[in-house]
Amino acid sequence: LPLALSSLDRNPDALVVVLSGSGHHFCSGIDLAALDSIASGSSPPSGDRGRAGERLRRHIKYLQDAVTAIERCRKPVIAAVHGACVGGGVDIATACDVRYCTEDAFFSVKEVDLAITADLGTLQRLPSIVGYGNATELALTGRRVSGSEAKELGLVSRVFGSKRELDDGVRVIAEEIASKSPMAVTGTKAVLLKSRDMSVDQGLDYVATWNSAMLLSDDLTEAISAHAQKRKPVFAKL
Repeated sequence: LPLALSSLDRNPDALVVVLSGSGHHFCSGIDLAALDSIASGSSPPSGDRGRAGERLRRHIKYLQDAVTAIERCRKPVIAAVHGACVGGGVDIATACDVRYCTEDAFFSVKEVDLAITADLGTLQRLPSIVGYGNATELALTGRRVSGSEAKELGLVSRVFGSKRELDDGVRVIAEEIASKSPMAVTGTKAVLLKSRDMSVDQGLDYVATWNSAMLLSDDLTEAISAHAQKRKPVFAKL
């Protein structure tokens, strides 16, 4: 996932990334066999629990990095969710910039049912999406959230009737975003992510600094010209 996103980030022809599942589900969660392997491998023959813990921490950080790669990608990443979005699927979806789903989709912060504290980003990102109280309730209960409830909570922006409608609808949205200034789109993503962890005053200072370097681009000239001439703007690639 990090390699794919890094490649798309460097590809000037890629303007928006859509992340979706190719099977019956978006993501059904952790492989229990893999989880069992981690649990059984946590006690080395030497019996040194400190070294075992340090090795497990590095593994968790490695997995966290794979999910955070979504945020590091300069291009907007859209999650198109159908079927199950469980555990790690919620980690991935919450790292995306925008989320859409089908009516039959369901979400579950499932880790608590497996005696795990979710550690790949859900507990850090979900509260800013659905609110602290809602995030706490979902994380402590592990209950299923339907597509319609996900819309009510603000977890997704829109619910589609079927997988085909989801794919078609998200493609239209992605193409609309891709038609806009790449400088403005990447800047908007960067400033939103940075401002999430700042005060309003800090966020305003950051965007002022950003625009002092990025605002006066050819994209601005083209956008003004196209608006005056009542035509669609044509922007250069990044």
